[in-house]
Amino acid sequence: MGDHFEKGQHALLNEGEENEMEIFGYRTQSCRKTLCLAGSIFSFGILPLVFYWKPAWHVWANCIPCSLQEADVVLLRTTDEFQTYSRKKVMWICLSALNSAFRLSPDNPFITDEESIINRAVRKPDLKVRCIKVQKIRYVWDNLEGHFQKIGCLEDCLSSAKIHLKFGSGLTTEEQEIRRLICGPNTIDVEITPIWKLLIKEVLNPFYVFQLFSVCLWFSEDYKEYAFAIIIMSIISIALTVYDLREQSVKLHRLVEAHNNITVSICGKNAGVQELESRFLVPGDLLILMGSKVHMPCDAILIDGSCVVNEGMLTGESIPVTKTPLPKMDGSVPWKTQSEGEYKRHVLFCGTEVIQAKGACSSTVKAVVLQTGFNTAKGDLVRSILYPKPMNFKLYRDAIRFLLCLVGTATIGMIYTLCIYVLSGETPGEVVKKALDVITIAVPPALPAALTTGIMYAQRRLKKRGIFCISPQRINVCGQLNLVCFDKTGTLTRDGLDLWGVVPCDGKGFQEVHRFTSGRTLPWGPLCAAMTSCHSLILLDGTIQGDPLDLKMFEATTWEMVASGDDFHLKGVPGCAMVVKPCGTSSQAPVEGLAILHQFPFSSALQRMTVVVQEMGGDQLVFMKGAPERVASFCQPETVPTSFVSELQIYTTQGFRVIGLAYKKLEMDHHISALMSHSYTSRDQVESDLIFLGLLILENRLKEETKPVLEELISARIRTVMITGDNLQTAITVARKSGMVSESQKVILIEANETTGSSSASISWKLLEEKKHIAYRNQDNYINIREEISDNSKEGSYHFALNGKSFQVISQHFSSLLPKILMNGTIFARMSPGQKSSLVEEFQKLDYFVGMCGDGANDCGALKMAHVGVSLSEQEASVASPFTSKTPNIECVPHLIKEGRAALVTSFCMFKYMALYSMIQYVGVLLLYWETNNLSNYQFLFQDLAITTIIGVTMNLNGAYPKLVPFRPAGRLISPPLLLSVILNILLSLAMHTVGFILVQRQPWYSMGLHSACTVQNDTISKLTISPTAPVKNGTNGVFTSFENTTIWFLGTINCIIVALVFSKGKPFRQPTYKNYIFVLVLVVQLSVCLFILFADIPELYRCLDLLCTPVLWRVYIIIMLSSNFIVSLVVEEAIIENRALWMIIKRCFGYQSKSQYRIWQRALANDPSWPPVNQTSYSDMPECGRGVSYSNPVFESNEDQL
Repeated sequence: MGDHFEKGQHALLNEGEENEMEIFGYRTQSCRKTLCLAGSIFSFGILPLVFYWKPAWHVWANCIPCSLQEADVVLLRTTDEFQTYSRKKVMWICLSALNSAFRLSPDNPFITDEESIINRAVRKPDLKVRCIKVQKIRYVWDNLEGHFQKIGCLEDCLSSAKIHLKFGSGLTTEEQEIRRLICGPNTIDVEITPIWKLLIKEVLNPFYVFQLFSVCLWFSEDYKEYAFAIIIMSIISIALTVYDLREQSVKLHRLVEAHNNITVSICGKNAGVQELESRFLVPGDLLILMGSKVHMPCDAILIDGSCVVNEGMLTGESIPVTKTPLPKMDGSVPWKTQSEGEYKRHVLFCGTEVIQAKGACSSTVKAVVLQTGFNTAKGDLVRSILYPKPMNFKLYRDAIRFLLCLVGTATIGMIYTLCIYVLSGETPGEVVKKALDVITIAVPPALPAALTTGIMYAQRRLKKRGIFCISPQRINVCGQLNLVCFDKTGTLTRDGLDLWGVVPCDGKGFQEVHRFTSGRTLPWGPLCAAMTSCHSLILLDGTIQGDPLDLKMFEATTWEMVASGDDFHLKGVPGCAMVVKPCGTSSQAPVEGLAILHQFPFSSALQRMTVVVQEMGGDQLVFMKGAPERVASFCQPETVPTSFVSELQIYTTQGFRVIGLAYKKLEMDHHISALMSHSYTSRDQVESDLIFLGLLILENRLKEETKPVLEELISARIRTVMITGDNLQTAITVARKSGMVSESQKVILIEANETTGSSSASISWKLLEEKKHIAYRNQDNYINIREEISDNSKEGSYHFALNGKSFQVISQHFSSLLPKILMNGTIFARMSPGQKSSLVEEFQKLDYFVGMCGDGANDCGALKMAHVGVSLSEQEASVASPFTSKTPNIECVPHLIKEGRAALVTSFCMFKYMALYSMIQYVGVLLLYWETNNLSNYQFLFQDLAITTIIGVTMNLNGAYPKLVPFRPAGRLISPPLLLSVILNILLSLAMHTVGFILVQRQPWYSMGLHSACTVQNDTISKLTISPTAPVKNGTNGVFTSFENTTIWFLGTINCIIVALVFSKGKPFRQPTYKNYIFVLVLVVQLSVCLFILFADIPELYRCLDLLCTPVLWRVYIIIMLSSNFIVSLVVEEAIIENRALWMIIKRCFGYQSKSQYRIWQRALANDPSWPPVNQTSYSDMPECGRGVSYSNPVFESNEDQL
């Protein structure tokens, strides 16, 4: 199909989203459908099978192109590199059933929200809606806009005022029914796939179809034994796959089952509060949240009251999160973009647990249903499991090309066979059988099964180490990783934070550090008040719960938390307010307690949180806590000490987590009722002119395993990158302490600023130098921005460090510089979850194989985006990650890489072996065809079953080598060493078989009677005589027994064993071959049996295998030919194929250079004297700022180019 479409035939679905697709309209044509039906009958079902494999062909054959408005079938094509097609029927939803009940009028809007897609989707006057269902999401046809649009969620264009106005009092019964019919049920329905469906899907795999063809052919030739063996192997393989798929289906069904059976309370317009099952919820319904431990059955916008929610299902972190109501703001700005912070703090997500729901001023907690079913956050998580991102790995594409090469070879053999047997006068049936036989010989049906065993063994070994895999194909990809990104908190460092101390500030400067380890309590004052009240902790069943950082800070004050009751007579304070008060052991505070009136919860986008509190019988106060730089920006400049930056560096450079604190007294005109309106205007007023209080210092220690693992990866020349939401200076120190940045390496800080007023966007580069200082306040060293650099500063390596804001600015305004920065970018701080995903994607664009390791907290997107995502969390959110480690440290990463490399090498070994085995048999059979001869069924069976199948199963048992070497295995089958290895071994086998075939015909005993060719007199065989031109047909097995047959069979069978030994690779990626005891034992037994058959002279055995007795000298010749072949093959493999140094010389001689983008950048910019531009500032409107320059990272300069 070309790219020329009829008007309106082509459009984009989910434009700009991750699951973007092209959609094409088609109309079914009767005559085409009839022709396809006839073709299906006359092709005996082959045509429907082809259509099943190729949905696009099905549509093109049955339909004609038309506009999407007229289409009854649509063809979908993904816009990624895979261009995957799928076919969907256009369905109709009929509203006529509701017409009688509600008397719908085509002239009036069906629902009060005129802007709703529902009004535009209903076709008048017949009241019908066209829709399609793609990956569990329903799309309806927008008659006004002329395209398919997602349904099942509120429109993004709605402003907060409209949400409050239109949905604040609920929906009418009529609207609910219309939305219910068009949007579909609010269920995340993952049905347990019936076994028969899984079975049919598996059996229709092209590989099994080819096996079926092979088995039918073998049965027609009376080759029953191997046919039965293949059938049994296939049944076992299919059964295991179906069982695995069924288990996954059941597991996923159980994961979402509870979601569909929840009873909820909703408020309907003019209908009051009523209870109903959650599956009947529709977008726009008004939910009433009561009690605690409520599981959200949908995504909903909180419009009244506040909630404390456990979002462990989404984030992997079971820390209570406070949700605030959506403020009612004037204007038409979409509600998601109206606030400075993240809109998500107003959204209760599906699958999360509402721990506590508190209404404002004793009213109920209300939320408007935002999204239902698979449109929700949980639905999206389940869809990412059901429809995983396709994996583009060259190995699998090469495997298909490799099989096509074998098919091409088989075609040549078929033509040769047809010529030989037609000229010899064979019957047409026999000729066809012999020709088809060549295909099953050249393309081994057992190849895919043999390849999967290596991955299966690797998966089993990983499971023993507590690493679980939901996508086994990705194990091979692990072997190609050359860059691994790590989250910091909870991944490189320990989860818990220890409160080290506070540094108070009195306006003039910082005071002496107050250490909590001394046992002294903090004296009463604004700083102590901030620590007791500026947090999002909650009291649940008498236990204080919340963020570990908040918990440590509050515990240090020795205060206690209670819910306000009748004993707290505070004018205007709601009864549900949280109160903190000093307990008996704490220092004498002049206040009875503090009531927390209102919270602006912490947001990673805003990097701060604020609370409004009231002293018992005293003033109203505002406290802010957050990133020190951010907090200081809200303070009166005179209250921030002049030594703020240097003081902050003292602690961040030692790896401490530093939090800034500030406060102010509220003026009397700030009434509580005004605060309760939650408007952002009041927040701006509240968070202004603050007084800086000081710094809270928390210690975040490295995990014991972190440094050795990072050293192991760096020594293996695998790049390590830190992506964290923490402070940049802290991240730099952790990078140094962990070994990610060594002592001899420099760190260059990159700062980029947005366009402001008249000045354009800018980017500056500053070299950070580690200076040793005299001990001051227990610090060891700090980082200073170096003003001057000597000429020799370019010696050694550099690492770039930047924050999320700079990353965003660079992406937008300095996109040409981004690849160059990423070449050395090692530390990325203050990164939001979205930025983490973007960074991983940018690294992938440079052709890195990217791994991502995180604890699941904010890394879910990045874990899914990476080639290999490893979650250290066992929460539900980590289900979408390909790998999950039970051991919560990064030791799993090198294990994964080692197993991946071993599995990859095993795949190559199996490919080479299966190719050689099929070519050995192919060459032998074609030589025998020259004499219109062939191998007997038992000869085939011995080679196929007793030799190759057992080798295929045991050859993969080698474990991973315990040491990571500084280069990767080749990632492609179509690579010169591998191709050369296969071709040379095929030529060696061809030469040996041809020599054996010709030499045996020239032996003096060849034309004599059989009794004279063998030292042992065999009464049965001696009755037969053989001549070079007329071999005698053995009536029992229907094949020809001849000296050529015997010679070729022995050469081929023992050669299969030799090739297995030569191709079984050990170091540096797998354990040495001799440690694979089962495999070695198998080879010894097989070789012994073959030599026994060769020299045994047992007539019954010879007759069974259709062999002829030959003189001992000839048998010695066979051994000599095989030994020569083995020696040459081994020398070629070890001295040429596996000689990395030789291939590097060859590459240099031919001027070969890697085509990977990161290699191109390194080569192009390694000699650029102006890179990196230290202590410079560039602007986006300067022509030279985007000049193509880069810098090569010596840490990662390696000879790991794929050979």
